[in-house]
Amino acid sequence: MPWTDVNGVALRYQDSGTGDIPLVLLHEMGGTLESWDYLVPLLPPRLRVLRPDLRGAGLSEKVVSPFSMEDLGRDVVALLDALGITAPVVPMGCAVGGAVALHLAARYPGRVRAVIATSPATGVVPERKEALRARADELARLGARATVDAGLDRGYPPVLRADAARFRATRAQRIAADPHGFAATMRMLADLDMDTDLGRIACPALLLAGTHDQDRPPAGVRAVAARIPGAETRELASGHFMAIQTPELVAQEIIRFLP
Repeated sequence: MPWTDVNGVALRYQDSGTGDIPLVLLHEMGGTLESWDYLVPLLPPRLRVLRPDLRGAGLSEKVVSPFSMEDLGRDVVALLDALGITAPVVPMGCAVGGAVALHLAARYPGRVRAVIATSPATGVVPERKEALRARADELARLGARATVDAGLDRGYPPVLRADAARFRATRAQRIAADPHGFAATMRMLADLDMDTDLGRIACPALLLAGTHDQDRPPAGVRAVAARIPGAETRELASGHFMAIQTPELVAQEIIRFLP
């Protein structure tokens, strides 16, 4: 897979398919572009699929300073420009990646035709901010292994672990995540407030909630959708990492939603 240096950061990405609708897949905090491996083969040929490792994640450039949601949005737009993608895209993301997708829809309306977010992490309530910063400090100090099981218990509970090999692979990938990039993303999330941006979104929006997601439960996803004019919410029998856990259900929703 190639890399490119855009917006002051080197990004690894995969660009596949020749369809006329560009679908930009944005992974979750601690994830990589491989987070979409189970979903991509199920997508229709009318889609061109672009999936980057976000800054500080996967094999993209490691971070040495804080970054913002604006930085992540500019990274994606710069990648589109570098690849000559001028047609309006459909950004789709999981958790923090879902927040990036919604940010793109709000801030770059001319570049976005529709948006999809699964379990979007658009911020945390004030009483959780310090706990999240403390968790980021612990992660940076001790590495991802120290916190991986607590996170997976909430987002990938036993009811979704029928495919044991898939769960083990997901757990190992998250342990291997760069702890400093992971922590920087947590700190960014602790400072994030997207209420104004959500109200600006004018394109069709689909938000997917997982019945078994304890990190971003359905009630929270519906609350985010309520701030987006005309947004649709669907609840799936899935968890926080639904493109890994139930890719068939996610693919059905994409095919149904996109014109």
